[in-house]
Amino acid sequence: MRLATYNVEWFNSLFDLEGNLQPDGGWSARHDVTRAMQLEALGRVFGALDADAVMVVEAPDYGRLPEAPVGGRTAKALEAFAAANGLRARRALVGFANDTQQELALMYDPDVVDVSHAPMGEETGKKGSFDAPRFDGTFRIDLDIDAQSDLVKFSKPPLEVALTSRASGAVARLIGVHIKSKAPHGARNDHDVMRISIANRRKQLAQAIWLRQRVEQHLDAGDPLIVMGDFNDGPGLDEYEALFGRSAVEIVLGADEAAERRLFDPHAQRALGGRFHAREVTARFYQTREKRFLSALLDYVMVTPDLRAMAPQWRIWHPFDDPACYGDAGLREALLTASDHFPVTLDIDL
Repeated sequence: MRLATYNVEWFNSLFDLEGNLQPDGGWSARHDVTRAMQLEALGRVFGALDADAVMVVEAPDYGRLPEAPVGGRTAKALEAFAAANGLRARRALVGFANDTQQELALMYDPDVVDVSHAPMGEETGKKGSFDAPRFDGTFRIDLDIDAQSDLVKFSKPPLEVALTSRASGAVARLIGVHIKSKAPHGARNDHDVMRISIANRRKQLAQAIWLRQRVEQHLDAGDPLIVMGDFNDGPGLDEYEALFGRSAVEIVLGADEAAERRLFDPHAQRALGGRFHAREVTARFYQTREKRFLSALLDYVMVTPDLRAMAPQWRIWHPFDDPACYGDAGLREALLTASDHFPVTLDIDL
């Protein structure tokens, strides 16, 4: 079975308000890329992946169309995209919608897997809970060590999925993730930039702690678990990691825990090996001021020890670093046109 995570930059802009594809000459939200160009490139990439299930990060906006199927405009748009490109992963599952126009959704092949939205945790309302509440709820935590609890919410609630292999009956849990530390909007000077950036990073790490609590619940229950998606963070990524001691990725992995309590991702493991260790990357952004590209490791597929013992294979579909991607000129160009992130796949015998 092949599982993938793929952050598609502003997938939402490729569909009209009714969730229909717009394969035309209008500009997408990508620089100097039309909607037709991005849709064609995405079709090529998804077709090459040929995955049984893909966790789509930045999936099209949910919308609330009265005639839309379960999953709103997100499911309608993704299923239209799958039909237009003849993809096996032709059904879409959506969890808790959000207000950011960037949803989390799972595209899957219904002939291979059965899936359902399977949220855990209590519904908290505004009062919140210290103990891993439902991801559309509120998490209470002391962010700044002032003996006062703060209230934290996900702008993009993680997508919890129960997945069953139709061939073997094996069951696994998936958690799709898109967490990030917001830019310091409203800053008027360098002091404001630092103050807002630190506050935003505290909130991001609180979300990671919340997610780690859920991971520990699955570990306690003996559930095979895969945490996949875009963390916008990683070992050694920026100066604020030194201030707080750990990245969000290390928190979710349980990097300081005993081996049987840790999640595993080989790319994260190598990045944790030290700053002089070469690291894989999953995203490539153009820096206008420096007139160069910045590469980063932001996308992960983390597994529990029982799944790691099955010797799964990870792959970053990088247009330059993966020889097969580089050797296929059409796929290489499609990966560069489709998004500023590249897919990560996990091949595993479930």
